[in-house]
Amino acid sequence: MKAIILAAGRGTRMGKYTENLPKGMLVFENKTLIERQIETLRQAGVSDIAIATGYESQKINYENIKYYHNADWATTNMVETLMCAEEFLDDDILVAYSDILYTANLVKQCIDSKCDIGVAVDSAWKNLWKLRYGKIDFDLESLTVKDGLITELGREIETSENLEYRYIGLIKYSKKGMEILKNIYNKRKAENLNWTQSGKEFKKGYMTDILAEIINSGNDVKAIAVKGNWMEFDTEKDYEIISQAKKDGKISEDYQITA
Repeated sequence: MKAIILAAGRGTRMGKYTENLPKGMLVFENKTLIERQIETLRQAGVSDIAIATGYESQKINYENIKYYHNADWATTNMVETLMCAEEFLDDDILVAYSDILYTANLVKQCIDSKCDIGVAVDSAWKNLWKLRYGKIDFDLESLTVKDGLITELGREIETSENLEYRYIGLIKYSKKGMEILKNIYNKRKAENLNWTQSGKEFKKGYMTDILAEIINSGNDVKAIAVKGNWMEFDTEKDYEIISQAKKDGKISEDYQITA
């Protein structure tokens, strides 16, 4: 099993914290988010790790890590960042966003999941939203699970009604699953098609765009369901609230909201 951390974006919603720093290099309890991810992956037995860089790439430098660079990071999005490391995507692999943290147990659950494509989803997400925003119905996107499979995801929605799970940003592909992704990517690239889910032009596709395309093409995408076991840093306020909550003991070592 390999892992790749997607760390190309600037993270403009982080305000002053990412004026001269990639989002994944934010410090949380004396270590950067990327450093914590590397440690967690290695703890879970994943040693072949790559980072796909973009904005301020020279500031990401860890030993025994492979690096790939998205030179067009400012005008592209997650899918293009992943595919700039295409030569690395030749085996079972975990794909992780750089602005999240997760436990080794979650990594192991993804690795052990019997599927070609699996997406980590959180059933306890409302606790994190209450901590971050003081409410639930904010910054929501759809995610529908039926019989353990994701049937739809990634649409912006206004209400949390019937929203059981939250997308995390940690995805497992088997070698076969990655070939499915590559085939869909290459077909859409050749035809220069906008993404069906978001309507974005091809080079600006979200990871949920290609996952939705995989699902719409008749392939199974398994929901790897957890309760907690992760954190997300999306905005300047997020970073401040979550950092303070951890200092105050409101977040456990395995990223459960305790108060």
